[in-house]
Amino acid sequence: MPGPHSLADLVDHLDASPSPFHAVESAHRRLDEAGFTAVAERDAWDEVAPRGYIARDGALIAWVLPAADRPDAAFRLVGAHTDSPCLRVKPHPDTATAGWRQLGVEVYGGVLLNSWLDRDLAIAGRVVMADGSSQLVDVRRPVARVPQLAIHLDRGVNDSGLKLDPQQHVHPVWGSGTSTPGDFSEWLADAAAIDRPAWWELCLYDVQGAAVLGGDVSLLASGRLDNQVSCWAATTSLAASGAGDAVAMIVLNDHEEVGSASTTGASGPLLEQVLERLVLARGGTRDDLLRALAASTCVSADNAHAVHPNYTDRHDPTHRPLVNAGPAIKVNASQRYATSAPTAALFQRACVAAGVPWQVFVSRNNMPCGSTIGPLTATRLGIATVDVGVPQLSMHSARELCGVHDPAWLASALAAYFEASSDPT
Repeated sequence: MPGPHSLADLVDHLDASPSPFHAVESAHRRLDEAGFTAVAERDAWDEVAPRGYIARDGALIAWVLPAADRPDAAFRLVGAHTDSPCLRVKPHPDTATAGWRQLGVEVYGGVLLNSWLDRDLAIAGRVVMADGSSQLVDVRRPVARVPQLAIHLDRGVNDSGLKLDPQQHVHPVWGSGTSTPGDFSEWLADAAAIDRPAWWELCLYDVQGAAVLGGDVSLLASGRLDNQVSCWAATTSLAASGAGDAVAMIVLNDHEEVGSASTTGASGPLLEQVLERLVLARGGTRDDLLRALAASTCVSADNAHAVHPNYTDRHDPTHRPLVNAGPAIKVNASQRYATSAPTAALFQRACVAAGVPWQVFVSRNNMPCGSTIGPLTATRLGIATVDVGVPQLSMHSARELCGVHDPAWLASALAAYFEASSDPT
């Protein structure tokens, strides 16, 4: 069996996590194996498990309580997100045009649409029955494909560039002939060996699994590196952690790619509620919670932009992360990242303690950067936060690329962060 921080273990996680719901299942399976206890949100938390977790839809929060169980103990938190940009199946997907059966899909997040062309696509996610029960499905075989227009019919494509309308041109084919309402749901029930579902939240994904590549086998290609690499690193590090002087925690939020405004997103109350319940269940008060938050820190882990060899001009010349050179500390003066000088130093110390290299990413002044759950968590809870991430290429593509060493280095740095004594921020 692959070791917890091994490349093979990461590959297994990536292949097992084609949707946010499967990513949560992968995480709680690992936590179960490490002796964590699943805690129900609707139960009274009179006594809280010293190593426990809650899972809600596409989100998961897990913790390891400190050895000296003071209710005002600081939280040492690592945040990541379970969702990735993709194509999602609409509620009424059955259409047909010119002798082709097609699936209606909705674009989820900031997708690089061209990367989804001419790929063999499988289907995975969650289905809900008429009685409200739900289950995961994963039809792990080629089902659909978004065919690109032949160059003979688009002679200028290489000169003027490919232009895709997300409603008209990103419409997968999944058969030939005519289509009637209910065809997809009937097919899904048969393909997944389930009863016919009433509703679903289903993602299309590239059926090709994660793969190590390069003449020097130094690169990893896969769908959903953003942000399953961080989910894997956070979960494996917490699972291996012992009780320290702070509450070691991870939060894997959903819906980051669409703004985080949901019951399971970083802008919602889920994390705040769990933090409060952990304090109250250990005999604490509201004042203990506020004191704990004032002493807490958060590492927001979300992948960074590695310098692209064909587009080096898109990076600031002195802040260009390389693959296989360690996780990047992400800095933005406009607070698109939540990093401050003290929190950058905090993560730097964790890297040094773990023997891990580290680097810095700052965007060009004329090229605004994206954002993460870091500023949202910092704003909502007042927790000192640092944004970090594994450098990668092809972010938001159906298939992304990173170095083989950086994910394990991130996991090692997070383990050192969990194990460190309380740090000034």
